[in-house]
Amino acid sequence: MDTEAQHTERDRSSHPADSEDTSDTPGTEGRSRFASVSRIADRLPGGRITLTVLACLLFLLALSTWVVQPFDIPSGSMERGLRVGDRVLVNKLAYRFGSKPQRGDVVVFDGTGYFGSADYIKRVVGVGGDHVVCCDREGRLEVNGRSVDESSFLYPGNSPSDVPFDVVVPAGTLFVLGDHRSDSSDSRDHLGSPGGGMVPLDAVIGKADWVLWPSADFRRLHRPGAYTRVPARETSAPVKTDGAHG
Repeated sequence: MDTEAQHTERDRSSHPADSEDTSDTPGTEGRSRFASVSRIADRLPGGRITLTVLACLLFLLALSTWVVQPFDIPSGSMERGLRVGDRVLVNKLAYRFGSKPQRGDVVVFDGTGYFGSADYIKRVVGVGGDHVVCCDREGRLEVNGRSVDESSFLYPGNSPSDVPFDVVVPAGTLFVLGDHRSDSSDSRDHLGSPGGGMVPLDAVIGKADWVLWPSADFRRLHRPGAYTRVPARETSAPVKTDGAHG
């Protein structure tokens, strides 16, 4: 903005403080910051190019630590939708501001102490308070008394589960399953382990939102509509809580 003065001379005796504040200080601070950056660059091998590279690396580190992070798919437990070698982008802010995982979300979580010393990717089937049963009379998964049609994402030829289970998901935890049920170690396999096969909410790293690689398969991951009709469980309803390992 053009700030050329209207008069060539000022009466410094009337407003000495104003004159100094509006002219000298901002320019001095800006030059001081520029000089500091220049001194840092001069001390680095490669000068400003090295400083720029370091700044970009720090930005990427902060981005992957708090915002988004790519994850490789290590196994076939989430086929048919996610194959070995696929790379997904995980939104780490999805559940950080009051939002919680919903049934049908694909989440990445730290399985240390619950599943094993690694990060896992599975689909949320039950949230805190849900009554999850397999299977109903037609061989389908049942959540809070409502049968769920998983045919749109379940691996072809797989049943919802090869073994029966009947669980109530404790508050603050998730019940998770792989889409390739016959090739997935998930909540079913850990019902008798510490934590009962449930994943604590604070162990969830984030929500898998996009498939980044291979580029020909680039797409967004959407929550299946099969879970939208599942009602909240009535806590007064009697339930069974025993289950078998997968």
